[in-house]
Amino acid sequence: MGAFIDNEGSTPKLPTSHAAAYEASDRTEIVACSDLRVDVMEQFGKRYGVAKEHQYVDYKEMVEREKPDIVSVATQPEPRSEIVVYLAEHGIKAIYAEKAMAASTREADAMVEAVERNGVVFNLGTNRRWDPGFDTMKELIDSGTIGDLKTIIIYDNGTLFNMSSHWFDIMLRLNNDRPVSWVQAHLQDGADFLDGDLLPEDPSGHGIIQFEDGVTGYALLTGRQSEVEAICERGVVTALGSGQWKVSGPGPMDHRGKHSPVPLEFPAFEPRSSSVALVEDLANSLDSGEPTRGGVRVARAVLDLIFAFIESHRRGGARVTLPLTDSNVRLQRDRAPRPPTYERLTD
Repeated sequence: MGAFIDNEGSTPKLPTSHAAAYEASDRTEIVACSDLRVDVMEQFGKRYGVAKEHQYVDYKEMVEREKPDIVSVATQPEPRSEIVVYLAEHGIKAIYAEKAMAASTREADAMVEAVERNGVVFNLGTNRRWDPGFDTMKELIDSGTIGDLKTIIIYDNGTLFNMSSHWFDIMLRLNNDRPVSWVQAHLQDGADFLDGDLLPEDPSGHGIIQFEDGVTGYALLTGRQSEVEAICERGVVTALGSGQWKVSGPGPMDHRGKHSPVPLEFPAFEPRSSSVALVEDLANSLDSGEPTRGGVRVARAVLDLIFAFIESHRRGGARVTLPLTDSNVRLQRDRAPRPPTYERLTD
């Protein structure tokens, strides 16, 4: 996600990686990079025009010498909290952190404290929050055309840290980031996924998310990949994994006095890179002082859902009330990073 995910898959796509978004936006300029892998930085420099003298193995040295306005933290979750806290404490004005927010709730709390105390602008890489299709979906729900929102269904919740971060975040956004009362969940990997309080792998989970306002979310593990459905009083809006959008609303009354659902036209929207929109949200906040669409508190709420799912499973599927205050679990994987794809794949 830092720089080279745009090369994965043979079909050209809108800018997706952090670096591709900074390059595509006229609000930002890439000035430096940092990675423990010198060979990756060399390729980054070639692709994004960053000279050798602006490539750093030590990110702290990069911050001290370059003094960038925005820093992306595109690491895995395990080291992220330490880096974000350091950035917030050393003058960085805005942070774009990859998801999931952190490897534990305690580390996430340290990030929240440092970011807020230092007035740092923050967005998490849950890109669907900035996707124009989901923007249009939310506007349709908020308009009341098909009645009040009642239920949100995620059909492919996936692994908790890698994929559920996206789905939990869009579930929160569609319900205006309202608080969650409780969750009840089961992890597909069974009871042996934990080593004490350490989580050696990213497990898949499904469950129920109950919002304080009465809206219910269902995070499922089914064959319907990357699909989201919002069920309202008088209609349904569905985001299909293929990039299609459908909406149905009340039609003619049937013999039972009920309105049968009929297809409606989903409002047209202009496709745009959600990564670019996220970056420009940070830039706008730096320039105007306005809050971002995401923010560190929303990121923390998403992570709370992940660890609440884990805790519910540990307690035999019991309901877990939020906010979560007593989790000692930490994600701690022992694996090398996946090598980047430096060239675009072709058919």
